[in-house]
Amino acid sequence: MSHIRYIKGTLYIEETPVARIAEQYGTPLFVYSKAGILEQYHKLRSALSEIEPLICYAVKANTTGAIISLLAREGAGADIVSGGELYRALRAGVPASKIVFAGVGKTHAEIEYAIKSDIFSFTVESVPEAIRISSIAKKLGAIARIMLRVNPEVDANTHHYIMTGTHENKFGILLTEISSAFDYVSTLPSIEVIGIHMHIGSQILSVEPFMKAVSRVMDLCCELKRKIKTFRYIDVGGGLGIAYRPGEQDISPASYASAVVPLIKKMGLSMIIEPGRYLVGNAGLLVCEVQYIKKGRDKTFIIVNAGMNDLIRPALYGAYHHVLSVRETDATIKGDVVGPVCESGDFFAQDRELPAVSEGDLLAITGAGAYGSIMSSNYNSRPRAGEVLVDVKDVYLIKKSETWEDLVAKEVIP
Repeated sequence: MSHIRYIKGTLYIEETPVARIAEQYGTPLFVYSKAGILEQYHKLRSALSEIEPLICYAVKANTTGAIISLLAREGAGADIVSGGELYRALRAGVPASKIVFAGVGKTHAEIEYAIKSDIFSFTVESVPEAIRISSIAKKLGAIARIMLRVNPEVDANTHHYIMTGTHENKFGILLTEISSAFDYVSTLPSIEVIGIHMHIGSQILSVEPFMKAVSRVMDLCCELKRKIKTFRYIDVGGGLGIAYRPGEQDISPASYASAVVPLIKKMGLSMIIEPGRYLVGNAGLLVCEVQYIKKGRDKTFIIVNAGMNDLIRPALYGAYHHVLSVRETDATIKGDVVGPVCESGDFFAQDRELPAVSEGDLLAITGAGAYGSIMSSNYNSRPRAGEVLVDVKDVYLIKKSETWEDLVAKEVIP
């Protein structure tokens, strides 16, 4: 990302030296570029401007209030998957009229909260869920808008854990069963069926799976539009991928638009899209400090003060994150970047040519804006890292680093 670069031998984010940020706020620390987030949002909105979709930021990627608020002020809605995310989105200024609520396990309390908030729509994952929403809406004297989620049986060519569009996954209703499901739920009281939803997976770098998924439901959508007068939306979900490795490219918004927009126009439907990682992933760094250089028999370990509790993606998915030295160097070390957590899976890079750093130097782990802080934990009683947002030369603390006292603040010893 152009907003993260070296200037005169030191790493900058926008026009602010990363070392200065670390000195002021300590490490480990998540650092985000405001310009980087907005650039991604505007590129996507511009590419899809012909049909002016509702862009609902998938807040599960990064739920920090300042990030949600930043995108809401640009006109984005929110894709949520829990009552807690609904609370966060409303608190951050997202209009309820731009919120879509997905997820397979919505509770009675969550559904009631969403109906009372008058959200735009529920993404319904099963017929029993539709029955529950209908019952609660009827009790409240309200009308709940819903979209049924279809499972289009498309292989998204992504990691097995983040693939969501085949019969093996828990999400959605099978394509062979979706038509009868629509027939049934359209008869339920206090329900307005407004569209169809799909989401085939995450971190997809090719447009073909998206085009195949939309093509697969075109005839169905045209049939539903004829049968259900309120049917007017297709929500294509998220999944737009980003470049984690050097040499990779983010999925092209222009290519994506060229692939799906003609199909959606042909159906005469309005579009909803739910990007998350694409908007925030490469706008973020996890900055950490080298504690030790440990030379093993076969390789060298660079031990840092961040761990898998801060960024679990490498341990969970074997995910690649590029590692930069805050002090630019051409020299390299072959080895691993590891943290202090008592697990062998506590690593950020393995068997890689890494910057040659010394104890006390700073490293920046890239691609940490999505599924970083939000998936962090207090494992090993490690306080969660703080977060800051950079706006050119200004740095704003948007989430304080936890303290040891925070670790036990909610505990009760009888």
